[in-house]
Amino acid sequence: MNDDWTMLKFGEIAQNLTQRVDSPERAGVDRYVGLEHIESGVLTVNRWADPSAVSATKLRFQTGDVILGRRRIYQRKAAVANFEGICSAHALVLRANADVALPKFLPVFLQSDRFINCGVRISVGSLSPTVNWRTLAGQSFLMPPLDEQRRIADLVWAFENTAQAKSVALETARQAELSALVELYDRPEWPVRKVKEAGEVQLGLKREPKVHSGDHPRPYLRVANVGDDELFLGDVLEMNFDEGAFAKYQLRCGDILLNEGQSLEYVGRSAMYREEIDNCCFQMTLLRFRSGNDVLPEFAHGWFRRCLHMGHFARVAKRTTSMAHLPAGLLSVQPIPVPSKSEQKRVVERLGAARELRQTLERGLKETRTLMSRTLNTVLSG
Repeated sequence: MNDDWTMLKFGEIAQNLTQRVDSPERAGVDRYVGLEHIESGVLTVNRWADPSAVSATKLRFQTGDVILGRRRIYQRKAAVANFEGICSAHALVLRANADVALPKFLPVFLQSDRFINCGVRISVGSLSPTVNWRTLAGQSFLMPPLDEQRRIADLVWAFENTAQAKSVALETARQAELSALVELYDRPEWPVRKVKEAGEVQLGLKREPKVHSGDHPRPYLRVANVGDDELFLGDVLEMNFDEGAFAKYQLRCGDILLNEGQSLEYVGRSAMYREEIDNCCFQMTLLRFRSGNDVLPEFAHGWFRRCLHMGHFARVAKRTTSMAHLPAGLLSVQPIPVPSKSEQKRVVERLGAARELRQTLERGLKETRTLMSRTLNTVLSG
């Protein structure tokens, strides 16, 4: 560590602004920032909602203030707001003490492992661990002098600007892919069948005490593992699938998994299994569609994604108080076009090109964010 770095308490580094707003709708601002609007690892606030859509007490912030999500601080939600507004009371509104911390350095510092690890350590509560300002203010951190803060901030913000440009390009690619999903299937002349006539619909195995253990533990996918054209495989669980259950619920390459129970906007969200995990099965929160001989799996998957994004699944789903369901019987009777194999291949090729572009941009953005984080933690290590 450089000799000219200074040990300071966080309360000396930043101010905690606590101006409360009891009536968000009459706050005189047009932007509300909830914790859901702050993106993990991103240095600026890019999303917000209308204050009229929220209630309860909120915090006021000014242009240039930093909003730090103090719940589950490991999510790294700390970003500068380039506008004024109100934010969730589950956040801290911070402003750099300019004598010891540059405003553009503060959000950079809040994304560092050094700060986040401290925040995790002092968080209280088990279900929703939260950082308290009084405790945080008393924590000590080594801070570089202002000229070095400027160099570090300039370097990290250069990464941030690059990542923001890549994010814009990625969003454009996503919109182009969704447009392709709409346009490529818009063929009234194509013959239409019921989903159950185009393939097999199967609900997964129910997770209950008798399958929590046994002689045949197998990995299985659940609703948390299935995104929109993406499988999240960082947290795959196991349960017992005996030989009969394994034969019934084993996944094969090309199987399409759809969320059976989800929030209304996500019900029916689907991804294709491509043998990412050996001997993998699926749970009751998911539906499996296995294409018949007349339907290419990629073509069916594109159709299901179209149904999701055009709101068809949301319209037909069965709703409860907080959830929507797409039962196997309901999915089975939904329409699906079944044109000739040559027409299906044409659609699949077009969608494949759009998908490849989107995934390339996703990888590029992820690499930039990873390099940004590594660089930040390296320079702050002195």
